[in-house]
Amino acid sequence: MSIIEKIKKLKKEKNAIILTHCYQNIEIDEVSDFVGDSLYLSRAAAKTNADIIVFAGVYFMAQSAKLLSPQKKVFLPNMNSGCLMADMIDVNNLRLFKRQNPDIPVVCYINSTAEVKSECDICCTSSNALKIIESLNEPKVLFVPDTYLGKWAQTKLKNVEVITFNGFCPTHLRIRVDDIKNARKKYPNAVILTHPECHSEVAKLSDFVGSTKEIMEFAVKSDKKQFVIATEKGVVDRLIRDNKLNNMNKEFILINENIICPNMKHNTLEDIYNVLQNENNEIFIDENIAQKARRCIDKMLNVK
Repeated sequence: MSIIEKIKKLKKEKNAIILTHCYQNIEIDEVSDFVGDSLYLSRAAAKTNADIIVFAGVYFMAQSAKLLSPQKKVFLPNMNSGCLMADMIDVNNLRLFKRQNPDIPVVCYINSTAEVKSECDICCTSSNALKIIESLNEPKVLFVPDTYLGKWAQTKLKNVEVITFNGFCPTHLRIRVDDIKNARKKYPNAVILTHPECHSEVAKLSDFVGSTKEIMEFAVKSDKKQFVIATEKGVVDRLIRDNKLNNMNKEFILINENIICPNMKHNTLEDIYNVLQNENNEIFIDENIAQKARRCIDKMLNVK
């Protein structure tokens, strides 16, 4: 029996589901129930009657799944799978940032721990950051932890000052202005699609800036045939696979061969099998923290 067959058998026996982020190794999709961005996955899992959630992603994502499905067991296949951006801010850093900028509401990117979310006013994703900031109807907001998503939002907002914490995604910052310029020369007919976690100057030179989900939807729906993708390699892998499956006759090019998140690639099929079999690496969140962090996410979900 192959490892994929073993995982599927265990899933059925234990009433488990597997959530897989788009930056994961693509072979994990073979055993997955849902594949997508982090908030979509956690919300999808909450609607199921599964007893167990295995989240092939990074630590903060598994925490989000636990927050939205507190009655379910949530496991992370590999506990080394953390997020360098999320680790750039902790509760102490956040409290200092708030003291330095008193009486200003805090918008917290989903890419953060439950502990950090518990001390913020409202959560956001890269898809809805603009809408969430505008919903507060305040002249100033604090934005944590990603300075580049916050700065990108600032370019789109006229009546709000976005004060950003100095966190960032090391993987997306490997994409440089020269990469965009070189892509323009090499692929003059291509559309360049970029994630807002990239440097501000990179975003300015791109044709479209959007979340993982928005980039993939844009590429599929566009009548263009060639795309340079400025985000993590897993997105390109899935676009290429789906292009072949659906005969779209499109070409997808990764902006830079180094755009691979090492932490996202920690999870393997073997890790998933082991965690399902042994039920280790379970995610636990202090209930007081969980209640406050859940409120932060719920406020975002309630914005229409």
